[in-house]
Amino acid sequence: MASTIIDSEDVDFVTLGMFIIDEIHFPAPRPSVYDVLGGAGSYSALGARLFSPPPLSKSVGWIVDCGSDFPKNIRDTIDSWKTSCLLRETPERLTTRGWNEYGDNDHRAFKYKTEKLRLTADSCSPQLIQAKSFHLICSPERCIDQVNGVLARRSHECPNLPKPIFLWEPVPDICTPEELENCRSALKLVDIVSPNHAEIAAYFGGTGQRGDSVDCESMELYAHNWLQSGIGKNGGGSVVIRCGKQGCFLANRGMGTWIPAVHDNSPDKVVDPTGGGNTFLGALGVALARGHDIKTASVWGSVAASFAIEQIGMPILEEREDGEVWNGESVQGRLDVFMNRLL
Repeated sequence: MASTIIDSEDVDFVTLGMFIIDEIHFPAPRPSVYDVLGGAGSYSALGARLFSPPPLSKSVGWIVDCGSDFPKNIRDTIDSWKTSCLLRETPERLTTRGWNEYGDNDHRAFKYKTEKLRLTADSCSPQLIQAKSFHLICSPERCIDQVNGVLARRSHECPNLPKPIFLWEPVPDICTPEELENCRSALKLVDIVSPNHAEIAAYFGGTGQRGDSVDCESMELYAHNWLQSGIGKNGGGSVVIRCGKQGCFLANRGMGTWIPAVHDNSPDKVVDPTGGGNTFLGALGVALARGHDIKTASVWGSVAASFAIEQIGMPILEEREDGEVWNGESVQGRLDVFMNRLL
């Protein structure tokens, strides 16, 4: 397995989410699309990258396993982001690919078309293992293993570095009442846990819905329950529940507050919500790594997610004389407008 990485001195954020090449099938007569850059790792890297114009872009770390079928256009897109991306050449296998089907009434289906290759602490280069924050998307049991794996490598290779920030995004198929106690064990090892409304509700046997809307009262009760269990060291961690068009609820033992979605009053701008949550976590993680508080970090996450959901696949990056833009708009400009709205 050959690897290449863009040099960087300080890595603020690393995701251990997977890279996937997607194909997406819509109801007729809309044509299917193929070779779409996707996966939780790609979208969370996007979230961190949106707030990291060069040379800060090199502070964003992620891992891409390139099989024998890896498309040149996707490689070119990755290169254009100028991140600290660890590209691992695996010509003996096919790249991880996913099949997605969208239908009426919010129907969505997904399956892997090729074998997936999970990432662990051992997947990180010596540079990436020194990151200030790590994004994990996995079951509670695997979350515990991932945290311990990262800490073990750092203890051996870079023992003088402070403990990194761990952000855990639970996978939906393991969000069940039977897994709640394992979840509570994982909560104690991470600094931020961020399920969506349906995922946290499923741990308690609920749906997270009240009619066509998110059950906001239940979200606050679930968050309080987890905080009572203890999140992070000495219970000092936070829970951020992502609630789609209703924004997000964030809480720790000192506060609880709602932040609206950026596009809540402009639903026509939402083309595809795929990857919005992962993108949110990438921006949130890089904000925390740079010293911002959880509320500011969640605002960053909300703005980043708004770029991810405006199209199928990734937003378009353009370099202009006055700085880079995504989908024709400055990230800082959209952040400033959103912050003014929240005042």
